Amino acid sequence: MNVCMRPKGSAAKLEARRRLAASMLAKGRGIREVARTIGAAPSSVKRWKDALEEGGKNALKSKPHTGRPSRLSVKQRQDLLKILQQGPRAANVRADQWTCHHVGTVIRRSFGVKYHPDHVSRILRALGWKYKGKSSRAQKWNTVKGSRLRSSSLSRRHR
Repeated sequence: MNVCMRPKGSAAKLEARRRLAASMLAKGRGIREVARTIGAAPSSVKRWKDALEEGGKNALKSKPHTGRPSRLSVKQRQDLLKILQQGPRAANVRADQWTCHHVGTVIRRSFGVKYHPDHVSRILRALGWKYKGKSSRAQKWNTVKGSRLRSSSLSRRHR
């Protein structure tokens, strides 16, 4: 017996598979027959049958996988953006440009949340910032809208 955690396919394809199983079960086919036909484990088909009986067809819909919730709230992210736009000097950082390390320090000081510098770049991208271009030692960050943020353009040192 081949055991795997999750079958391959998009959420929509897997949902269609569950719906097909539901229609076959509604026509009176047995759990093992449905399982063989669609290539699923009988225990999965039984689980789908129970969900269908309890919650109807909506119980077979795909559920979003949101991942771990952010440790910064939406308000905190907006506040961070305002801090970044004012520049490093305004945030008491001794630098002419932002680095991910500096932004992580500001996040820790302002909000009490510690992030690894590598993760800070993901937060910056989510805020609409992107790499501006390469310089000799660092990559500068700038807003997607193209704001003139010379002193607050971000950079990240290569490790």
